[in-house]
Amino acid sequence: MSDMRQVDERYYQLLEQLQAVDFVLVELNLYLDTHNDDVDALNQFNYYVQERWKIAREIESSYGPLQGFGNSASGFPWQWDDTPWPWQV
Repeated sequence: MSDMRQVDERYYQLLEQLQAVDFVLVELNLYLDTHNDDVDALNQFNYYVQERWKIAREIESSYGPLQGFGNSASGFPWQWDDTPWPWQV
C-alpha cells in the first residue's frame, strides 16, 4: 500500500514486546490447564496479563487500536482503518 502511514521505531519495539508477552501468556495458559494448583505459575500469568494491558494501552494511545469488534476503543475519527495494521509490519 502506498498510502500506508509511517511509524517510528518505538512502534516496532512495543509490538515486539507485546508479541513476546503474548507468547508467555499462551505458554502459561497451557501449563495452567494441566497444573491449575501451581500458585507461582498463576502469579506469573497474572503479572504478564498486567504487562500486556500496559503495553497494549501504550500502543493504542500512540498508534491506534490493535483489535476491532469492541476489543479496542477508537478515537475520533474512526481509527480502525488507519494503517499500518499490526499484521502489516
